Amino acid sequence: MTFVRKSLPPILSLALCLAVLPFDAAAVDRDKTKFTPPELDTVQTKLTVGGVTIAAIPYERESMASTAFGKINLYEHGILPILVIIRNDTKGAVRLDRISVEYHDKDRRAVTATPASDVQYVEAPKRPTFGGPQIPGINRKKKNPLASPEIETRAFTAKMLPPGDSAHGFFYFRTGHRSGSSLYVTGLVEASTGKELFYFEIPLD
Repeated sequence: MTFVRKSLPPILSLALCLAVLPFDAAAVDRDKTKFTPPELDTVQTKLTVGGVTIAAIPYERESMASTAFGKINLYEHGILPILVIIRNDTKGAVRLDRISVEYHDKDRRAVTATPASDVQYVEAPKRPTFGGPQIPGINRKKKNPLASPEIETRAFTAKMLPPGDSAHGFFYFRTGHRSGSSLYVTGLVEASTGKELFYFEIPLD
């Protein structure tokens, strides 16, 4: 009895340690790829209207995509992720639950954002194969890279922006990125009055 009181078995000791850990400790440990956006003031592709600033950054390059999505470059699979950062420097809250975001190319053609939950169902562009016919009986189907959980966890989800606060997240577009394009943002509303703010058209280069 004296031995048990002074030194618990290793398995029991581990169980007791886990029992006193905070509930979110395991989740925090799994989040080894936490994404930190750039400081809004350092971003060149931004626009300020009525005290609200919106920045937009296309993440088509692999070096940029890896900072947000790890080994997955969504652009190679037909999806253009655009990071949106919004800062509210007004004296009142701004509602974001009606936000609408479109990608406008240089010819003014508009592409609406694909919901993050639908990205995994997007069919990637077909690529030529050079290995000859597939050998019968061998399953070459690979895991869908667009089913990565980071796509939804990195998506823009803010519904309300208090004065002095910022919010960020990605919108996803089924398009290639071309010079001369812009991001068209509407639907921001003053919470106190219900008045919609002027639209934002942010050049992407």
